[in-house]
Amino acid sequence: MNLLLTVLGAVLCSFMVSSEVMPQGDFNLQAMAGKWYLIGFATNAQWFVNRKASMKMGTTMLAPTADGDLDMSYSSLSADGSCWRMNNLAKKTDVPGKFTYTSERWGNENDMRIVDVKYDEYALAHTIKTKKGDPTVVNKLYGRGEDLSADLLEKFRQFSLESGILPENIAFLPKNAECPPA
Repeated sequence: MNLLLTVLGAVLCSFMVSSEVMPQGDFNLQAMAGKWYLIGFATNAQWFVNRKASMKMGTTMLAPTADGDLDMSYSSLSADGSCWRMNNLAKKTDVPGKFTYTSERWGNENDMRIVDVKYDEYALAHTIKTKKGDPTVVNKLYGRGEDLSADLLEKFRQFSLESGILPENIAFLPKNAECPPA
């Protein structure tokens, strides 16, 4: 019973932290446009725990729409040479830097916030993914190039820990060749 209460308390704390995470105050949608490398990935989700050892760096192309939404196209080269691709259209909200979208591939609702960004260097995204009423936090660290400073990697690690993610579930993805354009 004590273990159950401890786990429940930790889960509730992580939800409370996540619900308070706000996007960067001076968010500029147009400056997010272009190519980003997925460098850091952190979540306690079981699928990630099972697959993190085989995950590699991929690229995300972000394209703001005329309506203020964000078209997101992700690709990653698989070990067999095939490309894994995923596209989502993140809808703007009343809060700049906060978007919502439904993943058709995974069937989950996503509440994404760009919490820290230096547009020519890095972006830190915090997403609460909800499937069948079960929320999961996912943090991603993007870079304009394949390498970021040790300070930025540590900033991401600390933010992920504060979001309730276990230290062993914070990964910095190894470099990978890129997929050819679709």
